[in-house]
Amino acid sequence: MTPKKGVTRFSVSLPPQLVHDFDDSWKKTGYENRSKAAHDAFRAFITENKWKRGESEEIAGTVTLLYYTDKPGLLNNIVEAQQKFENVVLSSMHLHLTKNKCMEIVAVKGKAADVKTLSQELMTKKGVKQLKLTVMAL
Repeated sequence: MTPKKGVTRFSVSLPPQLVHDFDDSWKKTGYENRSKAAHDAFRAFITENKWKRGESEEIAGTVTLLYYTDKPGLLNNIVEAQQKFENVVLSSMHLHLTKNKCMEIVAVKGKAADVKTLSQELMTKKGVKQLKLTVMAL
């Protein structure tokens, strides 16, 4: 069954403090109303969880890595992983943060499972301190 077009109204029971915090957040963020903020929160929740299930849908996003340059061969390993996944890697940007700390931002687009595999491969490289995957459904 396909969803109807338009909007559906429904009620949600939440603790008063959560409602207060949500209202405070959407007002400070610049939303015009609670419904649009809730819509975007629902969309973010759905997108974040769809890719985790390894579905074959197309996603786009970034893989951001923080790593130390004192690990021999690490930069080469990062580049090799990107080349291995050339079907999802659109581009990358390398940033020098300190004398021995760098950040790599990799723009990706493709099947969720492929992006997830690339992220896992990069995270397991010795010397990668942190990895953050940010995704959006297409």
